[in-house]
Amino acid sequence: MATTGSRREEVRRLHQLSPFELKDELIRLASDDSRDKAGTEKMLNAGRGNPNWVATTPREAFFLLGQFALGESKRVWDEPDLGGMPKAPGSAARLRAFLDQAGDSPGAQLLRRGLDYGVRELHFQDDAFVLELTDAIIGDNYPVPDRMLPHAERVVHRYLEQELCDGRPPDGRYDLFAVEGGTAAMCYIFQSLMANRVLRPGDTVALGTPIFTPYLEMARLQDFALETVDVAQSEIAGGRHVWQYPDAELDKLADPRIRAFFLVNPSNPASFAMRQESIDRLVTLVKTRRPDLIILTDDVYGTFVPHFRSLAAELPRNTLLVYSYSKSFGCTGWRLGVIALHEDNVIDDAIARLPAAERRELAERYGSLTVSPERMKFIDRMVAESRAVALNHTAGLSLPQQLQMTLFSLFSLLDEGGGYKQRCQRIIHTRLQKLAEGLRVDLPEDSLRAGYYVDLDLGLFGEQTLGKEFVEYLQEHHDPLDIVLALARNYGTVLLNGSGFNGPPWAARVSLANLETKDYEKIGPHQREVFATAVRRWQGAGKPEEA
Repeated sequence: MATTGSRREEVRRLHQLSPFELKDELIRLASDDSRDKAGTEKMLNAGRGNPNWVATTPREAFFLLGQFALGESKRVWDEPDLGGMPKAPGSAARLRAFLDQAGDSPGAQLLRRGLDYGVRELHFQDDAFVLELTDAIIGDNYPVPDRMLPHAERVVHRYLEQELCDGRPPDGRYDLFAVEGGTAAMCYIFQSLMANRVLRPGDTVALGTPIFTPYLEMARLQDFALETVDVAQSEIAGGRHVWQYPDAELDKLADPRIRAFFLVNPSNPASFAMRQESIDRLVTLVKTRRPDLIILTDDVYGTFVPHFRSLAAELPRNTLLVYSYSKSFGCTGWRLGVIALHEDNVIDDAIARLPAAERRELAERYGSLTVSPERMKFIDRMVAESRAVALNHTAGLSLPQQLQMTLFSLFSLLDEGGGYKQRCQRIIHTRLQKLAEGLRVDLPEDSLRAGYYVDLDLGLFGEQTLGKEFVEYLQEHHDPLDIVLALARNYGTVLLNGSGFNGPPWAARVSLANLETKDYEKIGPHQREVFATAVRRWQGAGKPEEA
């Protein structure tokens, strides 16, 4: 895996790329028929977190409900190729009769139980609930309200309380904004914080590193021009990374110059949840020293940690929550995400405290949307900013997407004992064990491990097994990208470079989501051989290195 000659120039060129863009180059190398496949029968792309499972029951319910909704449409206007907008009166009774004819398929059962749950637990009026469901799947209206459909918001709110608050939500409620996946959530939050002078160019934000690369890249874009401080998950115990925040790192947040703290929890690429002691320390710090601190927590992997509890539950007043359905339900193509912000929050307070001149400017910005723009909540300002304000009246996530989000939520709320979630966790941990067997290492049990990814640090492993001299040799003769380039070129294995996440430079991220379980046992030997090659070259230092 040496960096010599023309390859040094290649590596310098590749360093400018995000890991997710570098991945395309690695796939090209891994797919090259001219390379020595070293016995590999196929390319193993463990570089992306798209899961290879899908939740079938809520999708079955979606398509079954679509048949009912078409029938409702034809009741109103029945001409060839034409239907009308569904009507509410009697719709719940008609849906129940339709489901009686549909039998006891999983999708029919979910719709039947979901309707009962909405009426019994959330006190929905049944015809109004069914009208929202049918109108949503037909997709014949703009989203009204544009932030989120009212019944959908209540269902998703209950889902977030169950899955991200461990069933123990804080007092009050969250306002929700349904968005086009976690990526759209990031864009809308960054744009809206800047547009409302909550953050300004040159402000300092803290990043819980290593972190999902776009948080690094967006903060530094010219559009935002934010200064960044790393709050590093740098704790090492027993000779290994435990991917937790040392107290000294969290204490950086006491600095009043830091306006916000952005983190992914459970983390990406390391895939560990923040330990309770660190959460408690952060809660104390915020309440005693930094009541103005804004926290953005991206909790997409929360369902892979038993009894997960978000910072949005512990510090609801300070925290913006981003959640995506993509990983749990295998629905990256649906683009389903939600932003949650507690009704009592520091961002609305910060806007209210702006200088009078800036409040007047913002009132003018949003004046065409409401007669009281100064009272407009930040989350509603995000809705407007998502459509450049002028198109606020056509804002909102498409209704079929909101309907599928509702069905995913109902599916989990009605999954007694959490069987589906536990099966997904088992898939991940079985693959983790296969990877460990291939690496010939023991991975200790850790209740905070989500296990969706593994970030393997060959530098730390080399230092622990061979000493600092080996790491010094690596630094002098190799580049961290050599690891992922050698894996792709020689073994057809695609991983992402840990350095691209502001993590340990010699680390590589393995996604445990998107390959067949048996494939993970093959990845380990490839990494061992790359490491062994570097060791052999170190031991033979002074001899001409291979290109």
